[in-house]
Amino acid sequence: MKKIDNLIIAKRKFKSRLIVGTGKYKSMSECAKAVKLSGAEIVTVAVRRVNIVDKKKPLLMDYIDPKKITYLPNTAGCFNSEEALRTLRLAREMGGWKLVKLEVLGDKKTLFPDMIETLKSTEILTKEGFKVMVYCTDDPLMAKRLENVGASAIMPLAAPIGSGLGIQNKTNIRIIRSQIKLPLIIDAGIGQASDATIAMELGCDAVLVNTAIAKAKNPFQMAIAMKNAVLAGRNSYLSGRISKSDFAIPSSPTRGLV
Repeated sequence: MKKIDNLIIAKRKFKSRLIVGTGKYKSMSECAKAVKLSGAEIVTVAVRRVNIVDKKKPLLMDYIDPKKITYLPNTAGCFNSEEALRTLRLAREMGGWKLVKLEVLGDKKTLFPDMIETLKSTEILTKEGFKVMVYCTDDPLMAKRLENVGASAIMPLAAPIGSGLGIQNKTNIRIIRSQIKLPLIIDAGIGQASDATIAMELGCDAVLVNTAIAKAKNPFQMAIAMKNAVLAGRNSYLSGRISKSDFAIPSSPTRGLV
């Protein structure tokens, strides 16, 4: 019998290995349709930007049912530990969310994570009982430190947020994969379906995509493409690729020829 290949984060099981952001869409209805087509079971929600409590305005929950789709509150837009901690504590008070995504940004131009503040925040949040999925640089040493202080998932960027450049440092991703036991999720910089496939072929457990779907000319078609790309990459990784060779290797036997 084939073993079920679930994504497991903080002891929670998910069938889909594609995580989808909820920002940058033209409307909440467009977002909801893209999420459905993607097959994603987790969506990120920027607590400081997406309305999830003010009933006088359109509520994301009216379009994406939190009983069916796991909401992952994140700290997008936070530039220091204090802002990030306050935001996630608020999310817990509002909806009881403990599985969260931490982002502590270093500057407004690159939106790279401030790893000193990120590490500090991760340690504090885990001690408070949060299950923290952490946006980070693709630094293997920092990834290991995040694991050591109790992170629930490591989420290195592929490239700057929203850039669509794809994975810029495959070597570091491979090293991180070889050194940590936590779920490894590529976050930020995915531009097209092939980027998601490559991430999965490198051994990543999942891929988070927002801009590449939301800002595509046809977001619904791209949502389907990303769904299939993640599946293809995962199956390719599990299959075990052939060894690379500098020279040709005949595909047909060379012995016993007539």
